[in-house]
Amino acid sequence: MQKRYGKITREELDIAKDQVKDMFWFAYRNYMKHAFPLDELDPIHCRGRGPDYDNPSNININDILGNFSLTLVDSLTSLAIFGNKTAFHEGVRLVIDNVSFNQNVTVQVFETTIRIIGSLLSSHMMLTDENPYVGNLKMDGYSGELLTMTKDLVHRLLKAFDKSKSGLPYPRVNLKHGILLDIPNVNETCTAGAGSLLLEFGILSNLLGDTSYEKVARQINSQLWNMRDGNTGLLGNAIDVNSGNWKGVLAGTGAGIDSFYEYLLKTYIMFGNSDEYEMFAESYQSLEKHLRHTKTDCDGKKTGLPFYANVDMRDGSILNTWVDSLQASFPGVEVLAGRIGDAAIIHAFYYSLWRKYEALPERFNWQLKMPEIEFYPLRPEFAESTYLLYMATKSPFYQHVGREIIDALNKNSRVRCGFATIHSVHDKSIEDRMESFFLSETCKYLYLLFDEDNPVNINQERLLFSTEGHPFPVIDRFHGTSSGNNSSVNASCNKFNPVDDVFLPIDEVSLEKLHLLVGFPSPIASI
Repeated sequence: MQKRYGKITREELDIAKDQVKDMFWFAYRNYMKHAFPLDELDPIHCRGRGPDYDNPSNININDILGNFSLTLVDSLTSLAIFGNKTAFHEGVRLVIDNVSFNQNVTVQVFETTIRIIGSLLSSHMMLTDENPYVGNLKMDGYSGELLTMTKDLVHRLLKAFDKSKSGLPYPRVNLKHGILLDIPNVNETCTAGAGSLLLEFGILSNLLGDTSYEKVARQINSQLWNMRDGNTGLLGNAIDVNSGNWKGVLAGTGAGIDSFYEYLLKTYIMFGNSDEYEMFAESYQSLEKHLRHTKTDCDGKKTGLPFYANVDMRDGSILNTWVDSLQASFPGVEVLAGRIGDAAIIHAFYYSLWRKYEALPERFNWQLKMPEIEFYPLRPEFAESTYLLYMATKSPFYQHVGREIIDALNKNSRVRCGFATIHSVHDKSIEDRMESFFLSETCKYLYLLFDEDNPVNINQERLLFSTEGHPFPVIDRFHGTSSGNNSSVNASCNKFNPVDDVFLPIDEVSLEKLHLLVGFPSPIASI
């Protein structure tokens, strides 16, 4: 373990950093060459992809692609963090000159908020030097155009509230015509989709001096919170926006609910309102009480699950035996909450999965020890948690994990014009799609893991990443409009104690147990 995960040399750090830079620029330049101004790059056939106008029910595509140059917009903050000021300014100018939100497209409110609005707001603050912690990125001649574009887009998204009987927003809205009632699952929203708007909407309110956006998002959170189960304190994952009834009773930390908890904590950090912290703290206690179940093996021995199981919100009983790849982001939330030891264990479980498949399957059945959904669209959550744990512990273990991620992506996903979605983690077959979060988050977190002198790392205590990886400054100005006492984020933290002189976050025996739990035999022998 010490030999494999010991301190990385400066030369090895530079090699890893250069590898990620090459990955990012290779994919970004191919998007600009072959796909812009369309939303995404098809990296196998080297062509662009936009909304599926012929099939409006294809929400896998249409929820995200809005004919607004998604990949360029979502990549702006990565251009800044990768240190190319010229490319960042060129990208900003292309967005200003080419992107319009007056589109006859129906998009998901949540995805559009985190990918488009988050990037526009974050980039605006860099351009105006309201966020100096990412570096000197001021742009001559910039007159707040990105902020104006953000306001226009938010007003289009706010139409999602127009026909709702419960006060919760519809999950999708047509940017030109508002709510269209002839699309699939039009009434059903997820907890994360409705309850993860406050960070971006709150920052917009502060920048414009108009509290209405923040109030709308905060009202949603309060309403969701009041709908939690009175017995368990848990929330489900899907709601009917007309009746206000739960349509999905799955309580977990993954798809459909993940960023709701994340944003309770992050909006407290950003705005200082103790209501969000109290909701997060109570939620965390409920998750610990009801989702940390035990497992009985073939010999009848009971062991505690090293992750959060999916349970029924009404009684805490296990609802299914799978975890999803989005749950790999929760260790990062625990880092922010000061729960470093817990974060290290859950991260190590997902590391065991990564070592087994060189990817994270979308769903993994921990009882059968096999994937239920086999594809991996290059999601960033595991890389994000790896980076945040490294910043919290400085354990070289996490940089070694990062190098394994880099090697796997280059080996299994790199194609002629970018990085392709892995169709099956078993045979590493691929699909012709590169989602915007690969450039916005996956590459960004991997780069920051090795670029230790990056301004973002130097100023880490003054920065907060959105759920899409867009950095915002934690400044007194954003605390000015909020009320309540500032409870300590780390008030209930458990102390992290390095295991040995190379600061391994987990011992060999525990890591071997996690490997065996996912059906990856003899892990220590392979080390």
